[in-house]
Amino acid sequence: MRILLTLFALASACVSALALDLKGRIQWNQQCPSLKDLGQAKVILDNGKMHGGVTKDGSFVIPDVPAGTYVLSVLAHDHQFEQLRIDVFESDTLPEVRAYFPGTPLSPATSATLPYPVVLTARGRHDYFVPRESFNVLAMFKNPMMMMMLAAGVLVLLMPTMMKNMDPEVMEDFKERHAKMTSIQNSLQSGDLASGFSQLLSASGEEPKAAASGPSKGASSAGAKQRSGKNKRR
Repeated sequence: MRILLTLFALASACVSALALDLKGRIQWNQQCPSLKDLGQAKVILDNGKMHGGVTKDGSFVIPDVPAGTYVLSVLAHDHQFEQLRIDVFESDTLPEVRAYFPGTPLSPATSATLPYPVVLTARGRHDYFVPRESFNVLAMFKNPMMMMMLAAGVLVLLMPTMMKNMDPEVMEDFKERHAKMTSIQNSLQSGDLASGFSQLLSASGEEPKAAASGPSKGASSAGAKQRSGKNKRR
């Protein structure tokens, strides 16, 4: 048992010897002039695997960081900070700091490096409040539903004028078609599907007949006029 404890102590000592205390500071600026404005914040690696607190002068330390590649970010309520890529090595060399853009792969690493210890500055403030939009008449009329309602209203207003200027025969035909469509809609809404479909088929069958009878009526009337003219000459 003592041997196991000794081996465990030696292993932990080796790991702590290879681990590194990652150091840096937050540089105060106009966006974040002091720790009071920053509020409760901490510097984290890989979404909270390791973290360190921020002191009054802006410095921070993340203790016992093993070798590896990490993404460093600042977890703050009101301020935005850039994210950095941190490469910690097993040797005594200092960590390498690089810029990191969220969503980009960690490998291969870019050749441009930043100075160590890490220096972070606030880029802006989080805006959690969105102003309420004011009433806009033009935006209301850009709505497709509103445009359809306006078009329907214009048709309703112009319909009496169109009906007055319409030919009497066309008016009668329009009234007949409207009465048929109304009866078909009433049949379908009442649940009488058979009657509704039969009326619909009969109405569609009558249209070719009416189109065919139109020229014949015109021809017969023209022939009657020619015959009356001949009789008058005689």
